Amino acid sequence: MNLVIVGAQWGDEGKGKIVDYLARDADTVIRYSGGANAGHTIVVDDATYKLHLVPSGIIYPGTTVVLGSSMVIDPQSLMEELSRLEAAGISWKGRVFISDRAHLVLPGYKERDREKDSARKTPLGTTGRGIGITYALKAFREGVRFADVFDSEMFIDLDEKDKAFIDSYRSSLKSMVFDVTAFMSGQKNKRVLFEGAQGVLLDLDCGTYPYVSSGCSSSFGAAAGTGIGPRDLDGVIGVFKAYTTRVGNGPFPSEFREDRDGNLGHTIREIGHEYGTTTGRPRRCGYLDLVSLRYACRTASIDSLALTHLDVYDTFDEIKACVGYRYKGREIADFPTSNEVLSSAEPVLKSFPGWKQDISSCGTYDSLPERARTYVSFIESFTAVPADIISVGSNRSQTILRKSFWS
Repeated sequence: MNLVIVGAQWGDEGKGKIVDYLARDADTVIRYSGGANAGHTIVVDDATYKLHLVPSGIIYPGTTVVLGSSMVIDPQSLMEELSRLEAAGISWKGRVFISDRAHLVLPGYKERDREKDSARKTPLGTTGRGIGITYALKAFREGVRFADVFDSEMFIDLDEKDKAFIDSYRSSLKSMVFDVTAFMSGQKNKRVLFEGAQGVLLDLDCGTYPYVSSGCSSSFGAAAGTGIGPRDLDGVIGVFKAYTTRVGNGPFPSEFREDRDGNLGHTIREIGHEYGTTTGRPRRCGYLDLVSLRYACRTASIDSLALTHLDVYDTFDEIKACVGYRYKGREIADFPTSNEVLSSAEPVLKSFPGWKQDISSCGTYDSLPERARTYVSFIESFTAVPADIISVGSNRSQTILRKSFWS
């Protein structure tokens, strides 16, 4: 069975925790897109693991993890991350594999990435890790794949620094690089989780272009990035927060504004620890945008939702969600393509009474306060997708599962 985990907002939704939670019953976890610009945090009891390239299933000792074909991978960052995992007591050798079709991020790409973004009239807010340049060179057919690391003829046009960089990692990578399509053909009767990076609204095609990631951040990338066809995907779980956040530039209709919402943005950021796992940058915060969430569900074929950070609202008297946009005197019910509209639109808000209760120890849906369930029910009704997973805290154990995904 093949299940896809995708971000249903602008990334940072808590995908790492949801993948980790479901991976306890998975045979394989395969990351299908993105690079070291992603950041997934997993909390198990008193231990916290911060992952950037390695799939979240690595924490389980019997799980195989794969870095897929549509990823762009910096070998130095990967080996450093594996070393940190080993120092934390996580044995990874013989369990971590890389698709031979994935592309390498080379040292020179990072500086080009930063220079490109700073030269833009309106910078995109890139992490400067060479991700965009690597994807661009891939599209220009000038990139370097992991299969090419062992083919000396591919290096004729590379500069000497990049050649030396590849040489220094060739022996370390040899045992990890494999044919992912052949591997997946043997997984037909296994339980496989497909882990996305960023989120649907950052997808190159259906996101808020040009303020998007350079790769495929939506669920349809799971097939292309893992060597299987789309008909082999059995379900898509969309992860979203009880509010909305965004990192970097780009339109954000439901973003908190000090003149309208007072100190709400700062409050949510501090309670929710809304700082980037990869960069440490403070995240922009706003009301839950149900218009964009419904759009994500439609475009990514999301058939189950995973709601995270619901506990952030435990102390609030009132909670609001965005149910539409108001632009030049008219209301908009669907998520628009135009950045001008998205940037100028005002959120149409619906209010809900707060539950004023600590929900972090709730283990079932019925044990949640009635007002919390009312909030969840409205989300389900608006998006027409059930919230089958509800996270009430950062720890693995603070998760409410409302259906069995592997049956």
